[in-house]
Amino acid sequence: MINNLSITTGIRKHAVGITGTVYKPLENEWEIEDAFEKMIELVNKVDYPLEKAIDVLALVSYTQPFTDGNKRTSRMVANAILIASDYFPLSYRSIDENEFKQALILFYETNNIYHIKRLFLEQYKFAVKTYFPDR
Repeated sequence: MINNLSITTGIRKHAVGITGTVYKPLENEWEIEDAFEKMIELVNKVDYPLEKAIDVLALVSYTQPFTDGNKRTSRMVANAILIASDYFPLSYRSIDENEFKQALILFYETNNIYHIKRLFLEQYKFAVKTYFPDR
């Protein structure tokens, strides 16, 4: 499906930069893989689906394990966790893109997850109210 698109698969093997922040993700493939495995172990210890989904949303973006699509991947995996736990998935359509990026940058630079949690929970309330008003 990705033949001839110049897209690499798997754990990235080179440095990446993130526009708008001084945060520098890990550069070494083995360090990235180790951090990714530790993230998976951490997330698997969490029982509460909303917390698990928020952790994935923040930590995949923070770790930047792939060459491209880390934020999209984090949102899809967070939704997969929610769906697997009989929770509603999130569309993120009512989040301002710049506000979401700023929340991630604040997390990258300060390790403060407050704004990511706030946006996530606002989206969850939005989804329940908009798409599932009878619940």
